Amino acid sequence: QVQLVESGGGLVKTGGSLRLSCAATGRRISVNFMGWYRQGPGKERDVVANITSLGNRNYADSVKGRFTISMDNAKNTVYLQMNSLVPEDTAVYYCAALVKEIGPIRQYWGQGTQVTVSS
Repeated sequence: QVQLVESGGGLVKTGGSLRLSCAATGRRISVNFMGWYRQGPGKERDVVANITSLGNRNYADSVKGRFTISMDNAKNTVYLQMNSLVPEDTAVYYCAALVKEIGPIRQYWGQGTQVTVSS
């Protein structure tokens, strides 16, 4: 029943900006944690940023000062504002969330959205 739906990826030039969004849907869900991961060509999937329902945020060193993560608890939606993009940011970006329905908390993944930064 729980799904994470991502949007906002695209093609931009170096120095440009994009805003990603990810909405968690389901019946009577409680979202405790949401985050963004990315996987570039030939690379492993790495954490970009994450946020708890209390607003505690964490960023990878490579994006500090350029990316901002935020969460709308009422809408169960997480956003990633990406500024000053560089080609090294090119990757498929995946949303992840820890979601509680009836029973234990489970982890879910979004479908991924492509971000391409040209030089």
